[in-house]
Amino acid sequence: MTASPPLRIGFLGAGRMATALARGWLRAGLATRENVLASDPLQAARDEFQKETSTNALIDNADVVAGSDVLVLAVKPQSMSELLQEIRKFVTKRHLTISIAAGITLHQLADGLGADRRLIRVMPNTPCLIGACAAGFSAGAQASAEDVHLVHRLLNAVGLACQVPEKLLDAITGLSGSGPAFVYVIIEALSDGGVRMGLPRDVATTLAAQTVAGAARMVLETGAHPGLLKDQVASPGGTTIAGLHALEQGGLRAALINAVEAATLRSTELGKSQK
Repeated sequence: MTASPPLRIGFLGAGRMATALARGWLRAGLATRENVLASDPLQAARDEFQKETSTNALIDNADVVAGSDVLVLAVKPQSMSELLQEIRKFVTKRHLTISIAAGITLHQLADGLGADRRLIRVMPNTPCLIGACAAGFSAGAQASAEDVHLVHRLLNAVGLACQVPEKLLDAITGLSGSGPAFVYVIIEALSDGGVRMGLPRDVATTLAAQTVAGAARMVLETGAHPGLLKDQVASPGGTTIAGLHALEQGGLRAALINAVEAATLRSTELGKSQK
């Protein structure tokens, strides 16, 4: 059986997320350094991408499109319209185009590149820097089953991925896209609590972060409902139920729900503002 040719991946935009994805895919053996390219107008971004991935970063988007089979659109939502206009004449049916820009819809991508283009919209998050991404994606009408399978492989190489209807991607942006920042606040607050009770800062932060990581693994690996796992920790009249009561009094649950809602609505606004 003839081996498949190496996957040629081009990143249009060489920021932190593009760098993280490239590093993850290289580490997983889904791409080789000779077959990864990036472009960015900022010299600092190109330099950092090259340093972190040992690949080439160029200034010309057209050169990256020409040298790639898979394109990752990794620019800010506000820059997407200009990018699509620039590369439209270079993108062909042979390209699988993946957008990771928050709020930019498949319809907008198709309008910008052509309705017959193979398009997939992805919402990753920053923990892909360490191979712990939580991503959602949705495929356009012209994307094939093989395209979907490839994107699933690429995303699972840097974490976990769920395919969802496009209408749910803004909610994924609000939950897992913005969620790491919410969790960092929780870790910082837990650490502050430990310091208030006398722990050294470094010990408090390490224990807070490990507690969050361990609790997350329990949910993922046991498949148990978070409420059930919570109840298993909370003994009658014990320390945990006292703490949970304080969280309810402080409105933590409602605050986190509101945070996801606000981030979701902002993602929707970003997409509409680019029309």
